Amino acid sequence: MFHKEGFKIITIAIIIFLGINVASYVAIQVEEIQFGILILSLVFLVLILQFFRNPKRETLLNDTTVVSPVDGKVVVIEEVFEKEYFKDNRLQVSIFMSPINVHVTRHPIGGKIAFSKYHPGKYLVAWHPKASEENERTTVVVKNKVVEILYRQIAGALAKRIVNYAKEGELVVQGSDSGFIKFGSRVDVFLPVGTKVKVSLNEKVRGGESVIADL
Repeated sequence: MFHKEGFKIITIAIIIFLGINVASYVAIQVEEIQFGILILSLVFLVLILQFFRNPKRETLLNDTTVVSPVDGKVVVIEEVFEKEYFKDNRLQVSIFMSPINVHVTRHPIGGKIAFSKYHPGKYLVAWHPKASEENERTTVVVKNKVVEILYRQIAGALAKRIVNYAKEGELVVQGSDSGFIKFGSRVDVFLPVGTKVKVSLNEKVRGGESVIADL
């Protein structure tokens, strides 16, 4: 199953794959070269297909838990000052996605979208300390009867487009599709100070399934 954001790119990749191999068959009579072109173009196509995959995830709905919004590795767990929305101290959990991770973003909790804003910006590497403030990014806040959670999609050096489906005022289900980031990137989650974090640094997590915090 592939994410809808990849349909256009996948179609173009398949056309390029077929075009290159038909051209090599017609223009090149050396089988070894034809085979080499086939393998290289096939690897390129497989990379595109795996990047846009959208596996089904089973989220255990629970208003007192926060699930990971993305697949990746936990790279930051620290208390910081969140100055865009809360304007107070929050516990930040950051998850880095490599180009081989699933890049679907999912709602970490269910509830109502209280805030959603896009910020154009730079394309520093996703783990750069200033990436969360200077890179292209979106900030989304989901609120339910238990808590307000802010999560921020941050573009990386390779990511040039963030897709965000969250619209202020709409109701969302925990673990449901909230967007997509094209190529390597990062997502920051901001939790109330004192929240019990259930993951550790360098731990790998799965979007929509791994519980990253208990409220």
